[in-house]
Amino acid sequence: MIALYDDAIARRFEPFATCRPLSEMRAGALLVRERWELALGVGSGGCVSAPHLQGFAEFAAPPFVNGHALAAGTWLVNTRALPFLDGPALDAWSSASVITIAGRVAARRLDVDLRGEVELAALADGSYVLVHDRALPDGTGDEAEALDLDGVWLDEIWDLIGTLQPLLQRDIPALAATLPTTTLSVGAGTAAVTGAVTVLGGHPVHVEAGASIEPMTVFDTSAGPVLLRRGCQVQAFTRVIGPCYIGRDSVVTADRIAGSSIGDVCRVHGELSSSIFIGHANKGHDGFVGHSVLGRWVNLGAGTITSNLKNTYGTVALWTPDGVRDSGLQFLGTMFGDHVKTGIGLRLTTGCVLGAGANVFETMPPKAVAPFSWGARAPYEPYDAVKFVQTAERMMTRRQVAFTEGDGAWWTRVHAVSSADGRWPRH
Repeated sequence: MIALYDDAIARRFEPFATCRPLSEMRAGALLVRERWELALGVGSGGCVSAPHLQGFAEFAAPPFVNGHALAAGTWLVNTRALPFLDGPALDAWSSASVITIAGRVAARRLDVDLRGEVELAALADGSYVLVHDRALPDGTGDEAEALDLDGVWLDEIWDLIGTLQPLLQRDIPALAATLPTTTLSVGAGTAAVTGAVTVLGGHPVHVEAGASIEPMTVFDTSAGPVLLRRGCQVQAFTRVIGPCYIGRDSVVTADRIAGSSIGDVCRVHGELSSSIFIGHANKGHDGFVGHSVLGRWVNLGAGTITSNLKNTYGTVALWTPDGVRDSGLQFLGTMFGDHVKTGIGLRLTTGCVLGAGANVFETMPPKAVAPFSWGARAPYEPYDAVKFVQTAERMMTRRQVAFTEGDGAWWTRVHAVSSADGRWPRH
């Protein structure tokens, strides 16, 4: 099995680390967990992350194993490491005990049970470091057989945006090869398409069985391929520009959707550029969103607009738990934590961070808004935990996702923990 490990760096990837492990973030076309499952050919049996996330439960996410032994044979994976999906077949590393990416240990197969108090404590607080040695963690054993894979690392939260294009370029054809798809290309028509569809450029459009495309849709694959998953809908008058991934049961309509990764059960209307939707998010109206990451259950009010480029054309600074820091990226929009809500016509500054559960409207917010903030302008009021849980339940129920009593208790606990988090600015 795979044990997905968030180290100390991953646990500071706000605003998402407030309420989800990095393994359940989307990087490229897939969730980090899904990427490693596909790469290794085995399922995930556990997650090792920050203690306050104990009890996290979402769709196929594995349970926490922080306080339990990890059995011999388990692949312990650093979730900040992202192998490209077009790497060697599984049998190429059947004898390997270590996987490296860019010379850094990304995963290792435990040849002894990991159950000692020192090791488990290091896993729990994120200080554990994956190494080549067979004997963990004292380094007294033989060097393990290693396989070096092509891939990238997430060293900062903004690397989700910085690595998006190269990941999509290689994820899409590799993933399409595992699915029942029809391929559209320049000059070719197919029975999978209803009516007239235009394909431009030299890369393919992969259409999984069950996806639908309305007439008067344009796919521009000049810069990269496109993959449409089953149940998704591309509605008329939409221009989809590759590389682009549109997840299961998502709907995109009537504007320019470019270079983005859209997870399952999302609604996208208006211009979208180089952005990531983890899943179950709603951008159902006009308004530009660029170089941004949207957590689950985000809802953008009509006309919400992100700025992703400074007037000076310089690099964008972003708030982090270690202070405001230069991302080194010229284009960077907004990081929307889970369950963020924005009001009608809200404008968001370049490099904005909205904490999980924030509900902001009317006036442009500051560069960073603490989790569970509420109001028309800073200083914000705390978002009452009971009202937040009620809103979350209503939204999830609309998407036919059950909101259990356990979910309510978990979010109430996250609300309490984040309210005491002194790292966030309290405007």
